[in-house]
Amino acid sequence: MVYVKLESDWTDADGVNHSAGESVDVDAATLAVLQAEGIVSEGSGGGKDTTDWAGPGSTTAWAGPGSAGV
Repeated sequence: MVYVKLESDWTDADGVNHSAGESVDVDAATLAVLQAEGIVSEGSGGGKDTTDWAGPGSTTAWAGPGSAGV
């Protein structure tokens, strides 16, 4: 699952409405659809634990396995 911030309103597969600016957990396939439709953008939102986005398009340095800090 990936935690993302919505750029526009979205209704999930269960019929639950989510407002622009809301952060939601989605799977990789749903994320791809949301990105293709412009509902989320690469690098939108902070992480669920309030960390900065470190994915595609980010200027945040990788801090995972293999990084100098680990």
